[in-house]
Amino acid sequence: MLTARTEAQPKTVMPPEEGQYSRVTISVQGRFMRADHSEHDCIVDQMSPFDAILSTGNRPETGERIVAYIDYIGRIEGKVIEVGIRSFTISINATDRKRDKLSAQLTWLANKHELALPEDRRHERVSPNNPVSEIRLDDGRRYPCRIIDLSVSGAAVEIDVRPAFGTMVVLGNMRGRVVRHFQEGIAMEFMTFQPEDAINQLS
Repeated sequence: MLTARTEAQPKTVMPPEEGQYSRVTISVQGRFMRADHSEHDCIVDQMSPFDAILSTGNRPETGERIVAYIDYIGRIEGKVIEVGIRSFTISINATDRKRDKLSAQLTWLANKHELALPEDRRHERVSPNNPVSEIRLDDGRRYPCRIIDLSVSGAAVEIDVRPAFGTMVVLGNMRGRVVRHFQEGIAMEFMTFQPEDAINQLS
């Protein structure tokens, strides 16, 4: 969940003639297709017009061709150049015109995160009347949990297990990713804002 930072200054992803590109933090949802045509959810954590770092529970091979569809960005494709434990980096294949467009999109996304535009303001949290629920992982594992509190953008959950940061999980029918661990459990950020009426009905 994002907190307003009024002192932040807008960022600019520079076009080629003005200098080197640098990655910006965007943290947006997407899906990617591997060479075997299987599709998987992901979060694009950082991106430049030349490369992107994707967090996911499914690891492709180095050198594998990837096609991804990213929220706010659209379709990108490229080759895997580095693989981590729960993330991988792709080198983006694009024309100069496409890179210019990516530059503009990334500038907007970077500023949206830094300046906390209205849709990213911190939302009021509520404690549900019936906190008993269940966390599901992509591999099918299920764990009982208790919802401590939740908002339209995320939830704090008491649970015995601690899925890794960035892990995709489903709380009830709300999909999100793990963004923090604490003593009693985890905090998760929903992939899409939940309807306020639905959240209020739980309280």
